Amino acid sequence: MANIIKIGEYNRLAVCKKVDFGIYLDGGDEGEILMPRKYVPDGLEEGDTINAFVYLDQEERLVATMETPKMLAGEFACLECTWVNEYGAFLDWGVTKDLFCPFREQKSKMRKGGRYIVHAFIDKESYRLVASAKIERFLDKRHPSYSPGDTVRVLVWQQTDLGYKVIVDNKYYGLIYRNEIYRHLDIGDVLPAFVSVVRDDGKIDLTLQPTGKRLKDDVAEMILSYLYDNDGICALGDKSDAEEIKECFHVSKKAFKRAVGDLYKRRLITIEPTCIRLSEDEKK
Repeated sequence: MANIIKIGEYNRLAVCKKVDFGIYLDGGDEGEILMPRKYVPDGLEEGDTINAFVYLDQEERLVATMETPKMLAGEFACLECTWVNEYGAFLDWGVTKDLFCPFREQKSKMRKGGRYIVHAFIDKESYRLVASAKIERFLDKRHPSYSPGDTVRVLVWQQTDLGYKVIVDNKYYGLIYRNEIYRHLDIGDVLPAFVSVVRDDGKIDLTLQPTGKRLKDDVAEMILSYLYDNDGICALGDKSDAEEIKECFHVSKKAFKRAVGDLYKRRLITIEPTCIRLSEDEKK
């Protein structure tokens, strides 16, 4: 069965010919695909197979590389604009040939040095992989099947009055409310988050912290680790300001107090109004 080449993705291909300037890979109906010599792994021989990233070069020819792209076709990422011409912008996506974003796919005019959240897709007219900053068009409209507490991967997309819009698992629209954020976030950050609720309209409310017992256990471990690393004392307690706790542990004062209470019940710490200490047994 002939290979079906997927542009902008990894393809498992066989080496069919070695030449001075690289190797040719069997692209099935697409013909032979060149991998330039500088990308060819040592020891590769005819008949061997390799998992290579395939895209179109400046001459619109299929080319294979072992470079690691920052995104694949169908994914979202935050990319830096490297240059602009009369047709659009070009973005650094980790591959020698920059990723093109035509003006029609820009929400605002891209400028050199700027960083933008984009989606990579195959343009039906040119069959080229291009980028689009019109994110909403590419988000999955189907209702997500997540449950509260599920762990997901999010890409921070946009800041709003409510908090931060995020892209969930390269598919769905999500929102992290401002009062759920206990650490600094930048547009383009990729990090784990936890599902609070999936709304009737399919949009997902998220938190950066787990909930319930899982949160309490995680924060308790953070506090213990801090105590072990700081001579058994933490200058935060019941009377401490919420901002001080947020600055140190990136959690709410409520979550901090719950974890401290749990550690105290387990006799791992002693509590004072302005600090907590490792118990004498824990210091041994």
